Amino acid sequence: MPYSGSMKNILLATLWLLAAAGCALKPTNKFDVFTERAQLPQEEAVHKQNSLEWWYFTGHLRDVKTGEQFGVEYVFFHFNLTGKRDWQMVNFALTDPQRQQFRYDYKVQRLPQLLEPQLPISLSTQKKGQRWTLGGQTGEYVLQGRMADHPGYAINLRTTPHKGLLLHSGTGYENYGDVARAGYYSYPRMSASGTIEVDGKMHEVQGYLWYDRQWNCNSVTNKGIGWDWFSLQLDEPLLTESGRTDPTGAVGHHEIMTYQLFDRNSSRTVSGGTYSGASRGNEVDLQAQDFQLEVLDYWTSPHSRLRYPSKWRLRIPSQEYDLTLTPLVADQELTLKLFAGIKMHYWEGMCRVEGTHHGRPVTGNSYVELTNRGK
Repeated sequence: MPYSGSMKNILLATLWLLAAAGCALKPTNKFDVFTERAQLPQEEAVHKQNSLEWWYFTGHLRDVKTGEQFGVEYVFFHFNLTGKRDWQMVNFALTDPQRQQFRYDYKVQRLPQLLEPQLPISLSTQKKGQRWTLGGQTGEYVLQGRMADHPGYAINLRTTPHKGLLLHSGTGYENYGDVARAGYYSYPRMSASGTIEVDGKMHEVQGYLWYDRQWNCNSVTNKGIGWDWFSLQLDEPLLTESGRTDPTGAVGHHEIMTYQLFDRNSSRTVSGGTYSGASRGNEVDLQAQDFQLEVLDYWTSPHSRLRYPSKWRLRIPSQEYDLTLTPLVADQELTLKLFAGIKMHYWEGMCRVEGTHHGRPVTGNSYVELTNRGK
């Protein structure tokens, strides 16, 4: 998302609706944290009274016995719009490409007291007797949750960093034009293992997750702001000194994050991203002119009747990438009933990547988020 893989339209909708409901909402960033460079590990902890922040996980997992693949999204939001009252939101989704199924659950709650900074992270919520938790820090996390609205869907995962920390824009602070300046870093590839339950069946899984950490984000609590966000984890065969494919089958891991933020108030688009190469220290800040994103197909939701992009071509000439991203399940739309008679929609889901890098074949996995597709 322009705010990283991550500013959910559902959460922004909650903020707008709280205001519309007569909450005399006057958003403030008085308590937000702005430094020259993100400081680890303390940025992992709750930023007290932060306007809007999150801990956000997406990725592809594979059953170690059957080879079946699954997608997971798991995110905790913390926000305090006036500096007085804390709120929390948790969103949880599982995708099953084999059966073309998508299930999700969520909860928004006002907290009884302000969250205090602590490490390791220890966040939790409950819904209908089911408890969702997030614990850990700096790439090593435990994610546990069981859907309340969809019995038979659950995750129990542990992560360890497969690649190191990625500070976006080199400092861990991303500038979205004059819209906002938000803290933003990622662990773009974390090894994940554990179990997931899908439609009542338990699966032992392994795979990679992408983790985004972001804060200071109340500046986009505006209905005119929307965005598309893409995270890519690419696998490319390594070459020998003679230029041939390594006979051991070894691969190099590359990651890409790009976003497009749409400001309908000014008819302006802000784009950017980050490229992380296979070798440590090979990170490149991507500006709008550095990549081209072309929509190749569309999908219309049978639920909301909204029309979403549903296939993309991503080109990064400076890195010689030409990639195609295709959703593994067309219907990965979330419909959130926030208040009586009020529904919000957005699309977020797992995609497959195919294409070339320096003219050689490359494949990989992606997660894409599309928000504010309404009028």
